[in-house]
Amino acid sequence: MNSNELKKNFYRKIFKLGLPIIIQNLLSAAVSSADVIMLNYVGQDAISAVSLASQYASVLFMVFYGLGTGVTMLCAQYYGKGDYHAIELVEGIALRFSLICSLLFAGLALIIPRQLMCIFTNDTALITIGASYLRSMSVAYLCWGVIEIYLSVLRSVGRVTICTILNMITFGLNVLLNATFIFGLFGAPKLGAMGVALATSISRLVELIACLLVSYRSKDVKLRFRHLFVRNKMLFQDFVRLSLPAMANDVVWGLAFSMYAVIIGHLGTDAVAANSFVTVVRNFGTILCFGIANAGTILIGNTLGENKLKKARVEAKHLMRLTVLSGILGGLIVLAASPIVLTYAKESLSPTSMHYLKYMLLINTYYITGTAVNTTLIAGIFRAGGDSRFGLICDTIDMWVYAVPMGFLAAFVFKLPVLWVYFILCTDEFVKWPWVLKRYKSEKWLKNITRDDLFESKEHAG
Repeated sequence: MNSNELKKNFYRKIFKLGLPIIIQNLLSAAVSSADVIMLNYVGQDAISAVSLASQYASVLFMVFYGLGTGVTMLCAQYYGKGDYHAIELVEGIALRFSLICSLLFAGLALIIPRQLMCIFTNDTALITIGASYLRSMSVAYLCWGVIEIYLSVLRSVGRVTICTILNMITFGLNVLLNATFIFGLFGAPKLGAMGVALATSISRLVELIACLLVSYRSKDVKLRFRHLFVRNKMLFQDFVRLSLPAMANDVVWGLAFSMYAVIIGHLGTDAVAANSFVTVVRNFGTILCFGIANAGTILIGNTLGENKLKKARVEAKHLMRLTVLSGILGGLIVLAASPIVLTYAKESLSPTSMHYLKYMLLINTYYITGTAVNTTLIAGIFRAGGDSRFGLICDTIDMWVYAVPMGFLAAFVFKLPVLWVYFILCTDEFVKWPWVLKRYKSEKWLKNITRDDLFESKEHAG
């Protein structure tokens, strides 16, 4: 096969893998936007409270996303190698970690929701609304841990279509239930912000049941909780060495973004409300680049598992070109959506919030390109070859030594205007470009991380 055919074949595979993932991301963003649209009729406080409370869930999402990409990192390569038994054990190891995290987050949300909200804001009204939201979300957190790991395993072996179908059912139900509980349809009580949380929890429970049904009908990739107790020392060590840095990387990144919300949350409800709309629009803008990054991780991981390092190098170059294009396109999507969002937001936002919203959207038209490149390299290409530690170090320094301290200084020491604080926070992606691109060119990520001797001797405790 010549280079032209290899290129076409790669783009064909990326499209086949990426399209269902992009649809999933689109559905997820659509649900978030539906929450904001419906809460817009409840009031600015409801929008702001749910936006801030959602930052707690975003940290948990980063835990699951990190564990999921860690699962994909190992399972994609073992799938390329054709070792399904190793895939089952990786699933069991990941479930151990995800269930512990789910129980912790659900317990805190159920027992001390007001204290959690106090981290993000000092506004009493927002704390009260957000606390009821968090308490109702606790069931969703429990289900989420199992769902994300199983779907990550399915995606890593190319079963992306079934993942998309499950997400379509869940997100469709979520939107319907949102409308039901927010507006009191079909005789249901009007619950406002708490209705969003209740709708999400019910939807996640239904999705978990659907995952169990898919597992029951699957011939090779099953959701078996007995794998939680099967131990293999070498595979456990590989998971800890490769996957946990990926999880820690995403948690570090997610916590930093939550700190951004803390900073904005203490700048007033006008800033929070504007940022709520911006977050939704940005989510739509990053759908394409995140989908391409996820598909690239799976495809390059499969290739590395087959021990075709030269082919993986070429695929990474093609993926980078797609990434830059997707980042530019994402920025154009934000730019095109801005007039529509500004027109709609007039219904509920104050003039000050509208001023913030206009310029925050403008900043995000170029910020998405920085996000696209770093996401594809750190969470895509590097992790496909097991290089997860670099991303952890890079993001920790970038966000906790640079971005978060700079944001706090700008907001609370120098007391800069809200838009200047937001602009400074949105420089984080570009600061790390030189180091990330240098790592890519070094090709230290280009590795086959599978083992040939996993089951040659008796499985040891892990």
